[in-house]
Amino acid sequence: MVINNDLEISYLLLAFALLGIILIGGLLDRMHMQKWHPRLVGATVGMLVGFALIEAVPLFT
Repeated sequence: MVINNDLEISYLLLAFALLGIILIGGLLDRMHMQKWHPRLVGATVGMLVGFALIEAVPLFT
């Protein structure tokens, strides 16, 4: 997939943030780690992973 538009990048970052909220936030909540808000941490990690993938994938093609 070729990303040429800022809207596509923001859509992908939003999708990864939502996945982070669901997966990582749910994991932290299940582990009873309530020091920071689990969904906020999950969204941050998901967005960072999404940004890293968007930047790294063109290097492999």
